[in-house]
Amino acid sequence: MVQSQVFIAPSLSSGYRGLTLVLTFLCYTSYHLSRKPISIVKVSSNLAPAAGRGGHGDGDNYKELFGALDNAFLVAYAIGMFISGIFGERLPLRYYLSGGMVLSGLFTALFGLGYFWDIHVLWYFIVVQVCNGLVQTTGWPSVVACIGNWFGKGKRGLIMGIWNSHTSVGNILGSLIAGVWVSSAWGLSFIVPSIIIITMGIICFFFLVEYPEDVGCSPPLHHMASDEADAGGVTSSEKDPEAVTSNEGPLSVSSQSSVDCSNSPEEPTEEPEAISFLGALQIPGVVEFSLCLLFAKLVSYTFLYWLPLYIVNVAHFGAKEAGDLSTLFDVGGILGGIFAGLISDYTGGRATTCCVMLVIAAPMLFLYNHIGQNGIGTSIAMLIVCGALVNGPYALITTAVSADLGTHESLKGNAKALSTVTAIIDGTGSIGAALGPLLAGLISPTGWNNVFYMLIAADVLACLVGPSLAGVILLPWLSNSSLLATHLPAARGDPPLFLLQLLARVVVKEVRGWCGCIARKRGSSVQLTESVLDGK
Repeated sequence: MVQSQVFIAPSLSSGYRGLTLVLTFLCYTSYHLSRKPISIVKVSSNLAPAAGRGGHGDGDNYKELFGALDNAFLVAYAIGMFISGIFGERLPLRYYLSGGMVLSGLFTALFGLGYFWDIHVLWYFIVVQVCNGLVQTTGWPSVVACIGNWFGKGKRGLIMGIWNSHTSVGNILGSLIAGVWVSSAWGLSFIVPSIIIITMGIICFFFLVEYPEDVGCSPPLHHMASDEADAGGVTSSEKDPEAVTSNEGPLSVSSQSSVDCSNSPEEPTEEPEAISFLGALQIPGVVEFSLCLLFAKLVSYTFLYWLPLYIVNVAHFGAKEAGDLSTLFDVGGILGGIFAGLISDYTGGRATTCCVMLVIAAPMLFLYNHIGQNGIGTSIAMLIVCGALVNGPYALITTAVSADLGTHESLKGNAKALSTVTAIIDGTGSIGAALGPLLAGLISPTGWNNVFYMLIAADVLACLVGPSLAGVILLPWLSNSSLLATHLPAARGDPPLFLLQLLARVVVKEVRGWCGCIARKRGSSVQLTESVLDGK
C-alpha cells in the first residue's frame, strides 16, 4: 500500500515549534512550582512541630529534620534520574511526561494534606518526598528530548537559554504561591501547586507533539553538512538551520528529510535502537560535563532550599518577606541562562562560557555573604548577580550542552539518545543537588560563613573538573587543527603533561573562536566552516 506524506509549509512548521517550546516551558515550570513550596514552608514555625512530633523530638532539631525531608526528595530524584532517561527513550514521551506530572501532583497534594489530616509522623512526609522525587524525574529528560527533536543546533544556546527560564519562573511562582498560606494553612501551599501541575499534565497529554515527523514536518539540522562539504566540495550558506525550504539542492540535508512523498511510495525505514546507558557514557563530553554539573547544581540547589532560611536568620525578615526576597536569585537565574546561551552561540565556546561564569561566581558569593545584608538595595543587587552567575552555567549544561551531546555526530543521526544523555548529565548533577542541602544542614550550626566557603569551593571544583576538559572533547576537530598539535610532543603516557596540552589547546581554540566572530559574520568560507562545526 502506498502511503503519502503531506509537506508542511515552513510557517506551519514554525508554529509547531513555537507550540512545543511554550508547552514544554509551562510543563517544567509546573514541575519546579510544585517542588519549591517546602523551602518556603519550612521557615515557618508552623511546620516545625509537625516534623518534630511522633517520637522525633519537640521541633528543636527542626533543621536536621528538614534536611532529612530535603534529601529524601533529592536522593530519590538523583537515583531515579539515571533510570528515567532509559524509560524515556523507550516509551512515548507524551504519555511518559503527562503521567509523571499527574503522579507528581498527587504526591505533592499528599504532603499538603498531612496538614489537614493532622499527621505528625515524620516518616509519612519522608515517604511522600521519596515518591515525589522519583516521579519528578520524568520531567527533565522528556522536555529536553522534545526540544531537541524540534530545534537544531544553530540557535540552540539562545533558544534554550530563554526556554530554561522555566526553572526560575517555577521557583518564583512556587515561592509566591506558598507564601500566601505559609503562616496560616501551609497545607494549601502544596495543594494549589499540585492542582496546577495535574492540569498541565492533562493539557500536555492532548497537545504535545513529540516529533516533527508526526505532523509531516521535516526534522531540524542537528549538524550542518560540513563533512560532506569537505569531501565533495559543497559549501554551506549562512542561513538559519531551522529554516525549511522546498527548493534546496539535492545535497542538502533539509531537502533529503523533507521530501514530498505524495509522488513516490514511502520506503520503510528501520527505526534505530535506543542507546544503552554505557553507550551514552561513551559519547565525548558526557562524563566531563556531568561532573561539572554535579558541583554547579550543588551550589544552585543549596540556594534553592536554604536561601529563605538564611535570609530569616541573618537579615531577620519574616517568612513571607524572606520567600519573596529569595525570588530575586531566580530572577538573576533567568538573566544568566539567557546571557550564557547568547554568548555561547555567538562565540561557539560553551565550555569557556561556563568556566568564566563559574570563576566570577566564587568571589561574588563571598561578597554576598559579607556585604549582602548591609542594605535592601545591596541585597537585591547581589542576589540577582549571584543568581545569574550560579544558574547560568547550570542552565547551559542542562539544556544546550545536553541537547548537543544527545545529538552528537558520533551517533550518526540516532535521535534515541537525547533522554538518556540528558538523564545521565542531570542525574549526576542531582547527586550534587542532594549533597548541597545536606552539607548545608550539617555545616550551618557552625555558622553561615562556613556554608558559603563550602559553596565557593564547589564552584571552583565545577570549573576545574568540567568545562576545561569537556571543551576539548566537545570540539572533535580540535586535535587535528590546533596550532599546538604540531608543536607539542605526544605525552599520553604522562598524565600531567597531557593535561597541560589539552588545556593549552582549549585556550588557543577558544581565543581563535572569540577573535574570529567578526570574520565569520563577514562570510569567510574558512571561518564559516569552523562556525558550522561550532554549532552556529
